[in-house]
Amino acid sequence: MKETIQERIARLLKGSGRTLSAAESCTGGQISHLITTVSGSSGYYLGSVTSYAVAVKEKVLGVPPAVIREHGVVSGEVAAAMAEGVRRLTGSTFSVATTGLAEGSDGVHPEGTVWMGVSGPGGTVTRKYHCDLGRKGNIRRFATVALHFLASYIAKNPNS
Repeated sequence: MKETIQERIARLLKGSGRTLSAAESCTGGQISHLITTVSGSSGYYLGSVTSYAVAVKEKVLGVPPAVIREHGVVSGEVAAAMAEGVRRLTGSTFSVATTGLAEGSDGVHPEGTVWMGVSGPGGTVTRKYHCDLGRKGNIRRFATVALHFLASYIAKNPNS
């Protein structure tokens, strides 16, 4: 049977002392759901912030209002700030964040656009992704793609 992405992340983190957190907007908790389907995930997964509202991005995750004003909520800069903010908040080794449009357009980006941020000891990286699977399909795909992005980052930082 093929290993799921959440099982791969478990394999990369279990027993290593390294930990993970998530900051989700457009994925609405789907990343957390997937991670916690793996038995033993409490050994490395610290938790998440589902920051649907801009105020939560700013007040809880520490995303600077100026970054949102200058770049918009759907941006690599906001995804990076969210990833860094949840990592700082939880004290995790690694974090992953998503911000985007599961449904509708914001006049700049089309429906199905997501920015993902991953943060860890090797720094913070972002990636833009687009799909057109409808709201539920987009949310599922965004979460899976973000977890693949995270797993790749963790694998490139094995001694972190």
